[in-house]
Amino acid sequence: MNIAVVDNGANLVGFLRMDGAWLGSVDIAMKKAKTAIFFQMNTEVVGSLSQPGGDLFNIEHSNQGLITFPGGIPLLGSNGALAGGVGVSGSSVVNDKIVAEAALEAFKNLV
Repeated sequence: MNIAVVDNGANLVGFLRMDGAWLGSVDIAMKKAKTAIFFQMNTEVVGSLSQPGGDLFNIEHSNQGLITFPGGIPLLGSNGALAGGVGVSGSSVVNDKIVAEAALEAFKNLV
């Protein structure tokens, strides 16, 4: 599993790669975090809006590639301001989402 953390400007500020995690998931984790920042919503929501006929159809081809499935979540400060984002990749999509949500909860306890 790979976990990427970006600031509110989508700059990488933290990264963790578990031993044996897929190398291809490094880029996906970072892009999930950036996608969550760029659109200030979970990547799962972006995915639902980018389906054929959706308001954001084909958006995944913008911004040098976006990820439009679960595992990317924006992080909001206690004042509601966008503080950053987290992206998780390398397990099942369900597990990626669970870990990203756990990161959000941990972040909430910090602010």
